[in-house]
Amino acid sequence: MLVTQQEIINIVKNGQKESKTYVVTNGCFDILHVGHVRYLQKTKEFADYLIVMLNSDISVRALKGEGRPINNENDRAEILSALSCVDYVVLFDEKSPAKLLEDIKPDVYTKGADYTLETLPEREIVERNNIKVEFIDFVQGKSTTNVIKKINEN
Repeated sequence: MLVTQQEIINIVKNGQKESKTYVVTNGCFDILHVGHVRYLQKTKEFADYLIVMLNSDISVRALKGEGRPINNENDRAEILSALSCVDYVVLFDEKSPAKLLEDIKPDVYTKGADYTLETLPEREIVERNNIKVEFIDFVQGKSTTNVIKKINEN
């Protein structure tokens, strides 16, 4: 379900009062593939509710350049929301989800295993807010970049 930033902040704050747990992750999720699905399924195992902080179209363009995203933010949010493991989707316009992560204050934050706590850009925020961090392995060879490359080659 696509929600606003204020809605997700309120949902988490109220849910945590009732001992519900929340895990967040973030990404562009431009062309959804099996690597994304497995990553999100694994992420959901860490809490009662999974929140995906989704890069808006403005954010994706700033990170990936003109021509991206392939799918607009509303389509990407709807596709993510259709996955049984995803409970909430919230958009952010910045290059980094740092501010939104700090506002939400989830119980757990997941990132790809290409990061470590030492290289995590959000390290200060997770440490200051006692947010547990879990690193998840990627599925070898599965990436949006690879999908786009394969399409272009054909």
